[in-house]
Amino acid sequence: MEKTFASWKIYLAIIFGLSIVSWMLYRSIEQPHFIESKNQGNYCWVDANHNNQIDFSIPSEFNLCKSGDYKKEKFTDIFGQIQWNYQSITWLMLALVCMFGRDIAYMFRIRTLTYQELSWKSAFNVILIWEFASAISPGVVGGVSVAMFILNKEKIALGRSTAIVIITALLDNLFFLILIPIVFSFIAPEVLFPNSSAIDKGVSLVFWGGFSLILIICFIIFVGIFIYPQVIGKLLSIVCKLPFLNRFTSKVTRLDTDIQTTSKELRNEKISFWMKSFGSTFISWTCRYLVINCIMAAFLSLSFYDHIFVLGKQLVLWLFMHISPTPGGSGVAEYAFGELMGSFSKSMLLITGLAILWRLISYFPYLIIGSILVPRWIKKKS
Repeated sequence: MEKTFASWKIYLAIIFGLSIVSWMLYRSIEQPHFIESKNQGNYCWVDANHNNQIDFSIPSEFNLCKSGDYKKEKFTDIFGQIQWNYQSITWLMLALVCMFGRDIAYMFRIRTLTYQELSWKSAFNVILIWEFASAISPGVVGGVSVAMFILNKEKIALGRSTAIVIITALLDNLFFLILIPIVFSFIAPEVLFPNSSAIDKGVSLVFWGGFSLILIICFIIFVGIFIYPQVIGKLLSIVCKLPFLNRFTSKVTRLDTDIQTTSKELRNEKISFWMKSFGSTFISWTCRYLVINCIMAAFLSLSFYDHIFVLGKQLVLWLFMHISPTPGGSGVAEYAFGELMGSFSKSMLLITGLAILWRLISYFPYLIIGSILVPRWIKKKS
C-alpha cells in the first residue's frame, strides 16, 4: 500500500491535475470572441453552421476581409480597456467573500447533519472534494456518488452517508423551489428568459419542466426518507437479485439498516436542527448567487431592482447548468450567462468577459484546490 501511494506518485498526480487546470484556464482566457464594429472591423460573418444566427464565440463563423463589420478580441483585451477603481475592486473582493461564505455554510451544514462527528478539518476536506467532483462531473450527474464515498471514508456509515447526501439534495432543491415564487413576485416570469428567438421558445418549457421535476424529486425524497425509508431497502434488494449483483446482498442489508436508523433519527430531530440545516443551505446558495451580482456590479451600474432581476436570471442559468452534459457545465454556463445577462450591457464582449471572470472565481479554484487535495486525501485515507 505504501508503494501504491508513494510520495512521488502523489506529487505526479498533483502536477498532472494542475497542468490540466492550467490548460483549461489558458484556453478560457485566450479563446477569441467577435464583436460588432460597423465598417471598422476586419472580419465578415459567413454563417458557417447555417443556423441564421451570429455565433460570436465560434471562429469559423468569421473570415478575414478588407472591410468588415466585426473584429476579434480576447478576454485580456476586454479587461485591458477597463478603468479599474475602488468600486470595481470592492465588488470583486465581495465576490470572493461570497465564495468563502458559500463553503463555510456548506461545512456548517454537513457538520450539523452528521451531529458534529466531522471535525472542521474533515468537513473542509469533504466539501472541497465534493465541489471538485462536481466541477469535473457533468452537471446532470454532479458529485453525489463521490460525496457518499467521501463521507464513508470519513468514518460515517455508508447507509448514513447515503441518507445525509439525499437530505442535502432535498434542502438544495427546496431552496430553489422557495426562491422561485419569491423572485417571481417581483418580476414577471416571461422577462427572465433569453431574448434570442432561436432558443426563447424552448427555454420556458425546459425551465418549468425542470421545476416540476425538482418538485417531484423533493416529494420522492421526503417520502423515501421520512415516511417509508424501508422502500429504499426493498428497491435495492430487488436490484441485488440480478445474477451479477448477488454478492452485494449482505452489504445492501446493512445499507438498508443504516438508512432506516438514520431516517428514524432525522424524524425525531427538533425544529432547531432543521432550522440550522436549512439556514446554512439558504446562506450557502444566497452567497453562490450573489457572486454574479457582485461581479456585474463591479463593472455595471445596477439598481436594487436590477439585482433582483439578476437573481431571477440565475434561476434559469443554474437550471441550464444542472442539465448540462459537460463537466461542471463548462461551455453551457458561459453561453447561458451571455444569453441571460446580455440585456445589462450593449457590449456582448463585456458580458462574455464577465462570464469568464465568474468562472475564474467560482469554478477554477475548485479544480486547483481539488488537484492538490484529492491525491493527499486518498493517500491518507488508504
